[in-house]
Amino acid sequence: MDLGLQDKVIIVTGGAKGIGRGIAEVLAAEGAVPVIVGRNRSDNQEAVSAIERAGGRAFQLVAELADPEECKQAVRAVLKEFGRIEGLVNNAGVNDGIGLEHGSYEGFMTSLHRNLVHYYLMVHHALAALKESKGHIVNISSKTAETGQGNTSAYAAANGGRNALTREWAVELLKYGLRVNSIVVAESWTPQYASWIQTLPNPEEKLKEITSCIPMGGRMTTVEEIANTVAFLLSERSSHTTGQLIHVDGGYVHLDRALVNR
Repeated sequence: MDLGLQDKVIIVTGGAKGIGRGIAEVLAAEGAVPVIVGRNRSDNQEAVSAIERAGGRAFQLVAELADPEECKQAVRAVLKEFGRIEGLVNNAGVNDGIGLEHGSYEGFMTSLHRNLVHYYLMVHHALAALKESKGHIVNISSKTAETGQGNTSAYAAANGGRNALTREWAVELLKYGLRVNSIVVAESWTPQYASWIQTLPNPEEKLKEITSCIPMGGRMTTVEEIANTVAFLLSERSSHTTGQLIHVDGGYVHLDRALVNR
């Protein structure tokens, strides 16, 4: 299926690694030009080089998105380079374990800037260009907003905010024909996930326990499966879909756990 993304300039925050990189690679394969925005130049450039080796095009910008001014400058740099923005994928963030019992005000607020505030700022600064191009927005979110996890109050709150902003922006931007949707991720294997699982006692046993609770196939969602859905939502093939929180998770959040014990 041709998604009609040829030559579309699409910002992907946190696009150098994990889910963000998968999204950038799928968009490039569809003929779009993903603009990878991340804090580490070498990681960004490695992702761009991999896309180019595969025959695609990509661009990268270095920005610390927890800094509001760098969000503004990143959007300005994209417009200076291309003169347009036709899509925005808010993806950057980290489950940083800022909990309730052992957390602090300072840590909580820092985490919100790291995981939520830049979602707002990137859209705010790109909005004029998105209105001009009739571009669309996809926010990447996490199951922690709905299920909780424990010891990660700030990250859970940030994801609740991502979901709320998705619905709010879908309403506010209806009059411009801009669509806003969210992909809610549950269990997907990424370098960050691999590092996290190793911090737990008996990581192999814990991983087996987690995957056994995923109804569809007893396996984790692949990065490509998430990325394919993002590309669809950015395309006009999803022209009547907005304000949706779409769970690409093999049924993990919503299906009855009894299913996995049959």
